[in-house]
Amino acid sequence: MTAPRHGDRPDRVTDGMQPRTVLVGVDGSSSAMRAVRWGAAEAARRKAPLRLVLAFAWPREALRRSGGQEETHRDVLLTAAREQLDLAAAAAVRDEPGLDVQQQLIVGSPIPVLAHEARRAQLLVLGDRGLGQVEALLVGSVAGALAPQGPCPVVVVRGDGQPSASLPVVVGVDGHSDDAIAFAFEAAAARRVSVVAVHSWWQPVFEPEMAGVLFDREAIQAEEERVLAQRLAGWAEKYPGMFVERRVIADSPARGLLEQARAAQLVVVGSRGRGAFASMVLGSVGNVLLHRSPCPVAVVRPETAQ
Repeated sequence: MTAPRHGDRPDRVTDGMQPRTVLVGVDGSSSAMRAVRWGAAEAARRKAPLRLVLAFAWPREALRRSGGQEETHRDVLLTAAREQLDLAAAAAVRDEPGLDVQQQLIVGSPIPVLAHEARRAQLLVLGDRGLGQVEALLVGSVAGALAPQGPCPVVVVRGDGQPSASLPVVVGVDGHSDDAIAFAFEAAAARRVSVVAVHSWWQPVFEPEMAGVLFDREAIQAEEERVLAQRLAGWAEKYPGMFVERRVIADSPARGLLEQARAAQLVVVGSRGRGAFASMVLGSVGNVLLHRSPCPVAVVRPETAQ
């Protein structure tokens, strides 16, 4: 038995081009399985195929450890990888009967493989932790790398349980968040829940208790509320039946969104913006959410919202 080459389709696969798929990275971890289940529900909502991809990174050191039995060792690992894909597909169909579930095993490292495959997806869904010991301590290296530079919106499924389906979608609103707002409103409409739009104006240069001494806090609060209402006016018109709660918070953006995420089923943020360097850096707010959010986090780069 030989390993599949990049682009080969050893399992049941279609090209996933029409309609564009919801792509989920699979690696056999419990975190990835939660991402599969979240992705299955999202694919069903979007009436899109679910595409499960497992990147098989054949380590060179395995050749030295195999004592001349590298072909046999590789075959064992490939069989295990296919079994992981089958288990993931079975879980998706069990949750969403009738869902079009596609599988693909690709030889290569997870980050470049998933980045390439996400070019023809409408959404990339990842677990927050991988199988490695380092990933168990921090947000997984795959999620951390792909969230700021994915070619489509990236959802990192955080939290051990499934948030209540009645909870709202929270979105962080700043001066560069139009694509994130669009994603949040579409997600809330599909779930038939409300949107909580969070805008933070506090910059942690001074302690909050000094606010009354240094500036007119009430005047700033009123002005920021006006700005937020103006930013959301067009979206409220586009979704006239949706309840939108506006929350202007005198706190750091990361703390404000984390607090609101405690009572949300999804929190949506934008990345830092356009440009080669900006597209590789998520920013402090996104990084804090990826590490600490109690619910799934959607990161939407400019011009990637579907």
